[in-house]
Amino acid sequence: MKTALTLSGSIRQGSYNQLLQAHVGRKLEAAGVSVNAISLADFPMPIFNEDLEADNVPEAAVQLAELWRSHDIIFIASPEYNGGTPPLLINTITWISRQRPSVFRHAVFGIGGVSSGKYGTIFSLSHLRDSLSKVGALVVPTLLGIGPAEEALDAEGNPTEPAIIRKVDAIVHELTHFNRG
Repeated sequence: MKTALTLSGSIRQGSYNQLLQAHVGRKLEAAGVSVNAISLADFPMPIFNEDLEADNVPEAAVQLAELWRSHDIIFIASPEYNGGTPPLLINTITWISRQRPSVFRHAVFGIGGVSSGKYGTIFSLSHLRDSLSKVGALVVPTLLGIGPAEEALDAEGNPTEPAIIRKVDAIVHELTHFNRG
């Protein structure tokens, strides 16, 4: 059985991206995948600084890196801040990218995001795809940008628009059928 790790780049209460994380997790489970949903709030790390790295790698970075290495699929739901990836997610990826062996060479990655704007995090997802690809991640083709959030999701985080439902199905199919060989 394949395993998936899901997470959100937002830890605020009522986050639409946490709703997306949960929705994609349910769809992966329905596809026969064992899902482990985590919150980055449970993995606190200081802002990355190479001066700290030599003697003070946060235990959270080591634990999170092991989680990333031990799953076949990683789905990241990320908000968009000023057209870019949120600082929490950048800091997380930076810390775990320094762990060896690489945390990006086993799993297949899917990325999506929800925003209140009509472009639905597409700008930040492009940045996130580039960053993940540069460190060796295999990111599936579908970018799951959803917006505006108030119209695109119901209270439980389920998409209400047929086009978004199809994109969720597409990303789940890709995540369950692509592999690193």
